[in-house]
Amino acid sequence: MDDQHWVVGYQCPIGWVHLHASENALTGLYFRDDRPVGPTEANPILDKAIAQVEAYFKKELTRFDVPLEPQGTEFQKKVWQKLADIPFGRTLTYGQLARMMGDPNKMRAVGSANGKNPISLILPCHRVIGSNGKLIGYGGGLWRKEWLLQHEGALLT
Repeated sequence: MDDQHWVVGYQCPIGWVHLHASENALTGLYFRDDRPVGPTEANPILDKAIAQVEAYFKKELTRFDVPLEPQGTEFQKKVWQKLADIPFGRTLTYGQLARMMGDPNKMRAVGSANGKNPISLILPCHRVIGSNGKLIGYGGGLWRKEWLLQHEGALLT
């Protein structure tokens, strides 16, 4: 495992995106209100991720293919992989996601893993909603979740 780590900021329509990468893969994508501090160096993974995020916000891209390396438990990684299968413009409930994981009784565990997703947007945790259709639980702020779902056409204004 390589120890080098890069961080860069990208200003998008809903604030700053902090992108983290190793030499081989994207390791984090977080929505923030502030620009990241500290020096940044060129990194091909971050360059590709920024280009894809920019294309997403321009509605030119609906599925990302940048290499990912999220850090978490095996269960969390399985949940995050299922997130990647939720199509652009669609939503699932936490219960539906738990059923996709093979156990409808793990709804809370799925919700917890969803909340710890380190690569938001690309592993689209914003596409998971409450069973009553309400927007709940988004680390980047519910207003961003609402914006993203409207952007994708999954939520009518």
